Amino acid sequence: MSSASEPQRDGGLAAAPSAAGNGHGSWTHRLARLAVRPLLGTAVTPNHLTTARLVTGLAACALFVAGNYAADIWGGIFWVVSAFLDRADGELARIGGKTTAWGHAYDYACDTLVNALFFLAIGIGLSGGALGFYAIALGVLAGGGIVVSNILSEAFEKRLAAGMRIYAGGGGFDFDDLLYLLGPAAWLGWLAPMLIGASFGAPLMAVISAVKLRQLIREGAAAK
Repeated sequence: MSSASEPQRDGGLAAAPSAAGNGHGSWTHRLARLAVRPLLGTAVTPNHLTTARLVTGLAACALFVAGNYAADIWGGIFWVVSAFLDRADGELARIGGKTTAWGHAYDYACDTLVNALFFLAIGIGLSGGALGFYAIALGVLAGGGIVVSNILSEAFEKRLAAGMRIYAGGGGFDFDDLLYLLGPAAWLGWLAPMLIGASFGAPLMAVISAVKLRQLIREGAAAK
């Protein structure tokens, strides 16, 4: 998810910005903000939460590799916790005035790794079923699409004001809140259709991100 600590254009620590004015007013951001407020002034840092997000995300992926329903249930639980921690690290950084370029880079790397590995993991887990080896191929396609899309989105957002996103949400939800649905999909036994959909959707998002980035670069060049 893209709720990372914001990159700093001036290289220093930032004052805590207005969340609503910087694209962080979704319901999940608000909930995370309430959850991390007691951590202000403690030894817990945003990077600690990012590390917890990484560990829980990798644990979820390891469980999905097992390819059985009991493991999928626990994998879904760990995944939802990991997704929420991804919100929480950014919120702690923002309201605590601890946003740094390093924190953003660390969060971005963890997001890209965990989200891509999720689809590879379920592909491996599903390879013993009806999809066979194709499940792994679909996982690689979906995971690869996420990596490329994240790289392009990051390049796009570096050209925007701090906090702005390449894909806006609506109705109190961010575009990347869709990742929370991966947990319930595992509990309901819907991993196979979700993997098939992601194998088309993730590469498509990469293409759309590439087009949007190209347009932004052209607009910037024309304005000079």
